[in-house]
Amino acid sequence: MIVYWTSERGGVCQNDVLALYEIFKKIGKNEKLSIFIKSDGGDVEAALRIVNLIRTYSNNVTALIPLECASSATMIALGANEISMGPLSFLTAIDSSIMHNLAPIDERDNRRVRVSQDELYRIIKLWDNNSKEHHGNPYSDIFKYVHPLVIGALDRSSSLSIKICKEILSYHMNDKEECNRISNHLNGDYPSHGYPITSREAKSIGLNITNLREDINNLLLELNKCYSEMAQRALTDYDEYNYHDNEILNILEASDIQVFYQNDKDWNYIKDERRWQVLNDESSWRKSEVVDGKVLHDIFYIA
Repeated sequence: MIVYWTSERGGVCQNDVLALYEIFKKIGKNEKLSIFIKSDGGDVEAALRIVNLIRTYSNNVTALIPLECASSATMIALGANEISMGPLSFLTAIDSSIMHNLAPIDERDNRRVRVSQDELYRIIKLWDNNSKEHHGNPYSDIFKYVHPLVIGALDRSSSLSIKICKEILSYHMNDKEECNRISNHLNGDYPSHGYPITSREAKSIGLNITNLREDINNLLLELNKCYSEMAQRALTDYDEYNYHDNEILNILEASDIQVFYQNDKDWNYIKDERRWQVLNDESSWRKSEVVDGKVLHDIFYIA
């Protein structure tokens, strides 16, 4: 068994692929593999690379889902032959939302906001349904708030999500039409990005869902408590404009090896620009490994 766990401020990213490869270098190939996944999602392209890496090292994969497995983490679960879900677990839709350099700014904290394809689609749908009250092209008004390049990027991102989902499902499903149906359903048929898809609904979609054994579910929940304590955020306030952030975000683990990413940096608030800047950033990937009966700790360098 291997573990892929992220905190609520962590996420699926490209560096996870190299971290996971380090895990597989330790455990080697296995005919059967179980992967405990707990994550709120992240980079969809990284999800495809992670699934490709997992399938390279095992032909029979079971995803163990005791808790949330959202967005691109759902994509990783789709790469398993079997998805085993407990009473607290859920998958989510995979519709696209992006953080773009030209996205609208939240005036409260002067930061870019995420823009969702589904949100834009619903604005246009509401416009069409009330066309008697509105005249002209809705985009002329939408462009006042959302840059055209953001809308173009969203459309491209949505197409990317569907393609990646189909590619992931094809690792263990030969029916191309079924892959296409499931991919389009997960990308476009839900009212919100975070809609919780429970085991009952996941079965109705056509996924190979089984019930997670109660004893295994309880053990995974205990393991999640250990990771949650390990990843508990520690903020040290120096004054109202400066603080230190120390927190573990992503944890990947197998027998005798653990690779994790740790935030370790100072934050300084620039009043005139109404934004935070990072100082003294010592954040890094780190590895703990059992070698000849001893636990060795080291920085894990990822370029």
